[in-house]
Amino acid sequence: MPTSFFIKLYVITVPIFFAIDLLWLGVVAKPLYRKHLGEILAPKVNWKAAAAFYLVYIAGILIFAVAPALEKESAGRALLWGLLFGFFTYATYDLTNMATLPRWPLAIALVDIAWGMVLCASVAALSYRVGRWLL
Repeated sequence: MPTSFFIKLYVITVPIFFAIDLLWLGVVAKPLYRKHLGEILAPKVNWKAAAAFYLVYIAGILIFAVAPALEKESAGRALLWGLLFGFFTYATYDLTNMATLPRWPLAIALVDIAWGMVLCASVAALSYRVGRWLL
């Protein structure tokens, strides 16, 4: 598949990811994170760092979940590989935090890992559909 295809798919996937994750972080889970992490949360979001994370992370979803699914023409593969990508990446983050931060709660780790799985599976599945439409 040509590079221009992946650039288009990437550009379309970025707002999909943002919309889903910002709804979670800004509305649904905000009280949970404030309750358990309030004392270690930054008072303001570092938007440059957040944007860099999102741009890199979305590329990872496309490379490791969506591209293989498009090659096999399998929505199920996009969903599964997205779910696994979310599991491994969010587990890495949360378990590292549990290992290095004195009060990283197990409850947050479990919720966050589950959210990473749902988020990445959803984004991969939606991006796969967009990719099929673009082809």
